[in-house]
Amino acid sequence: MTGRAPDTFSTIPVLDYSLLATPDGHREFVAELRHALVHVGFLYLANPPVDPDVVAALIDYTPRLFDLPQEEKERILMANSPHFFGYSRFGAEFTKGKTDQREQFDFGTPYQSRWQPGMPEFVKLWGPSQWPQEDLLPGFRAIYLRYLEQVEQLSYRFISLLAEAFEVPDERLGPFFSGGTAPNPAGILQHRSKIVKYPARKEGDSDQGVGPHFDGGFLTFLLQASDHPGLQVQNLAGEWIDAPPIPGTFVVNLGKALESVTQGLARATSHRVLSPAPGSTPRYSIPFFQSISQDIQISDFVLDFRPEILKLKDSRAQSGAVDSVNYSEYGQYPSGQVNLIGRVKSHPDVAQRHYPDMFKQFFPKGLPSQGSAY
Repeated sequence: MTGRAPDTFSTIPVLDYSLLATPDGHREFVAELRHALVHVGFLYLANPPVDPDVVAALIDYTPRLFDLPQEEKERILMANSPHFFGYSRFGAEFTKGKTDQREQFDFGTPYQSRWQPGMPEFVKLWGPSQWPQEDLLPGFRAIYLRYLEQVEQLSYRFISLLAEAFEVPDERLGPFFSGGTAPNPAGILQHRSKIVKYPARKEGDSDQGVGPHFDGGFLTFLLQASDHPGLQVQNLAGEWIDAPPIPGTFVVNLGKALESVTQGLARATSHRVLSPAPGSTPRYSIPFFQSISQDIQISDFVLDFRPEILKLKDSRAQSGAVDSVNYSEYGQYPSGQVNLIGRVKSHPDVAQRHYPDMFKQFFPKGLPSQGSAY
C-alpha cells in the first residue's frame, strides 16, 4: 500500500507462548515480543497458559449473562457501586461524539475496599464486585473468578517477559506492582474486566461498537468470545487494520501508563470496535485490564534503557493521524487518580452518587444523558 510510513504495521503479529518451553524458543519469543512492543502495540498470544475448559465455560456463560431478566440487571446496576462495578445499559456511553453501541458488565478480581475518610478518593475505586444471583446463573461467578485468577498470573509473567525484551531488571518494574512482579497473594492490586455485548446494528445505524481509544494501565488481555470480526487497530499512517478472532488466542495490547513509563518505547495503539452487520448475531468480548499501584506517580518512575534499546523506536513512524486522545493525564496525577477521572467521565451517574465533588467539577451543568467513554 503506498504512502505507509517506515515500519508502520499492516498486520498483527502472532506470538506462540509454547515457544517459551525451550531455550531457543524463549529467545525467539522475546525477540518477537520486542518487535511487537515497539512497532505495533498489539499482538495475538497463541497457546496461553489459561485452562481451555475454563475459557470455553466462560464463553458459554456470556450470552446467558445478557439474557438475565432486566430486573436482575438493574439490581446490579453500576450506579449502585462506588467501585464502578456492575451493569451498564446499552448506549450509556459515547466516544468522539457518537454513541457506543454496546451493553456491558464490569467485574474485578477479589478485593475488599480499604478506603477510609481522609484517604484520597481514588482509593475508593477498588472494592468488591456486584454479581448476579447464583440461582439465576449457577456457577458463573466461580468460573469467572478462576478465569480472572489465571489471566492475572499470565499478566505478571508477561511483565517479566517485557522486562527481558527491553533488557531491564524485573525489580525496576516492582514499584508498579507494590513491591514485585510476582503473583499477588495479599490482594494488593485489583484488576478490572468487562464482559461486553455488541448487538448487530440496524440498517442505517452507526457501526460504532466502541469508538477509537487507548487503554490505560500496562497490559490488556482480550478474549474475543465470538467469531465476529470488528476489532480494528490503527497504525501510525492512520490506517485501520483488522484484528479478527483467532481461536485459542488472546489479543494483548499496551496501555498509556506503560507507554509513558517506557519513554514511548512501548506503544499504546489506538483501536476501536465495529458493530456486527445487520442480521448478524451479537459480538461478545471479554477484556482483562491489568492494574498498577494506585498511588504511583508515573513521571517519578520512568525507566532508563541502554541506548541501543531506546534507539529501536527511531525506526518506526514518529507521528501520524491517530484518532485517540484519552489518558493524557499520566505524569500529572497518581495512577489511581487518572483512572478515577476516566471512570467519572464514563459513568457520571456513578460519580453523582458516590463522588459528588468530582461530579460537579466535570459536569457543572448536571447529569448528562450519556457518559464520555474516552
